[in-house]
Amino acid sequence: MKPSHTSSTDSSQSSAVRIDKWLWAARFYRTRTLAKEAIEGGKVHFQGERVKVSKEIRVGMELTIRQGFDEKTVEITSLSVTRGNATVAQHLYQETEASIARRELMNAARKLSNQARPDHRPNKHERQQLQRFQQNSTRDRSFDEGF
Repeated sequence: MKPSHTSSTDSSQSSAVRIDKWLWAARFYRTRTLAKEAIEGGKVHFQGERVKVSKEIRVGMELTIRQGFDEKTVEITSLSVTRGNATVAQHLYQETEASIARRELMNAARKLSNQARPDHRPNKHERQQLQRFQQNSTRDRSFDEGF
């Protein structure tokens, strides 16, 4: 008969979990090594301060996690050291309303900034027109500044 190891992985019995294990179990990072590197790189904060890999977290704590362009502020609702499927991982935390609104605003701004780019490089004729326009606009500004 195999010994039961539920006491070390059961989320209801543990009162604190290492942050790197929890980030991996909550599926923020694919491996614990990536979670550790993110923590050491200053991408994970607790109360505005960088945390260490061995930081013990508890239910109710609020973490700020930066991944690429996104920055999420999450409240820990449950603890686990075992990695489950995505639906189980979603129950480990709750993202704050302010964080969701901030991410949506940043996504909209990022989409708008991408739309401002031209769809092609200017050809010779368009380049010459741009140069003429820029030269005329600098002359006009220097003329206005003289008065």
